[in-house]
Amino acid sequence: MRVLVVSAPLSGHVLPLLPLARALAGADHDVLFATAADAASAVRKLDLPVEDVAPDFDFAAIARGVALRHPLTARAELAGSGGTKGVGALFGTINARLAGAVRDVTEKFDPDVVVTEPLAVAGAIAAAGHGVPAVRHETNLFDGAELAAAAAGPALRRLAIDRLPDPAAVIQVLPPSVVGPRPGWPMRYEPPAPASLPSWLTETPALPRILVSRSTVAGPGNGNLMKALVAVAGSIDAEFVLVRPEPDLPPELPDNVRTIGWVSLDAVLPTCTGLVHHGGAGTVQAALAAGVPQLVVPGPGDRRHNAELVAEIGAGLCAPRNGPAAEHLQRLITDDELRRVSVRIQDELAARPSPAEIADRVATLAN
Repeated sequence: MRVLVVSAPLSGHVLPLLPLARALAGADHDVLFATAADAASAVRKLDLPVEDVAPDFDFAAIARGVALRHPLTARAELAGSGGTKGVGALFGTINARLAGAVRDVTEKFDPDVVVTEPLAVAGAIAAAGHGVPAVRHETNLFDGAELAAAAAGPALRRLAIDRLPDPAAVIQVLPPSVVGPRPGWPMRYEPPAPASLPSWLTETPALPRILVSRSTVAGPGNGNLMKALVAVAGSIDAEFVLVRPEPDLPPELPDNVRTIGWVSLDAVLPTCTGLVHHGGAGTVQAALAAGVPQLVVPGPGDRRHNAELVAEIGAGLCAPRNGPAAEHLQRLITDDELRRVSVRIQDELAARPSPAEIADRVATLAN
């Protein structure tokens, strides 16, 4: 069969879709991605076919325009208290821009099934227009149905469609112990792509290793997570590895702080005692799948929600917005309960059906 996979044009949105797409391609199905910008680049790196549906896409410019039109919503979004209203305004604008091109790709490719992530409602609309089933692949800690509904309005109006069609199936990547009961097919988390590492990162270090990651999306409100951490790292008996270090770090780092460029978190986490990060949904899921406790610094968008949820389920800590203090880092290393909960969730995720099994179920939807 032919499967069209539609993602918003951001790498963090397309990466969670790659395991299922690889499984579909491995089962000899014809897979095509419809996305743009950073997301399209991430797909091309894996030699999967992609159609660029927005060659001039500029996320920062769109975000600025939405903020100017909706200043109060933008302020709430920066504070992480916007719920789905802010994400709906932003991704509603994005989907309205993508809708026509995604529809054209759908007509040309003639898929049997369309797979979308919640904030790529242009894919669900195109599937309905083409008369084929759509599968919503959950990628967030927020409920996907709520996200899709929030983002659908502008695209529906542009195409003169009354309502967002219901998906034929939903894929859930997080267990009820994390997000509560949600309908859909459970699927195991797997790394988005194979990865190689420098030898020193493949070895278990003498000291506890704390991995530190920041957002892939530039913009206001992301804070100085790494700068705050470096200020206290020297007092902690641990090794810190900063992934894609912030540009304004001090020229001289403490002896126990190392840096590295872009690297697969999934590949490094098995050697780590903890992960400090910005609260992105993909990073939360990677830590849960690895059974590694998290220290999350809340930020804009869904990151405050994600940070508070990690703390609520007991798999990590929610740090102040100005960054972690020494006591937070010390607890991340020494709190056995954080690790116990993280490993329990890891076991739950590992017991779920694989992407290959879900690919077979997707195939049953084809007309």
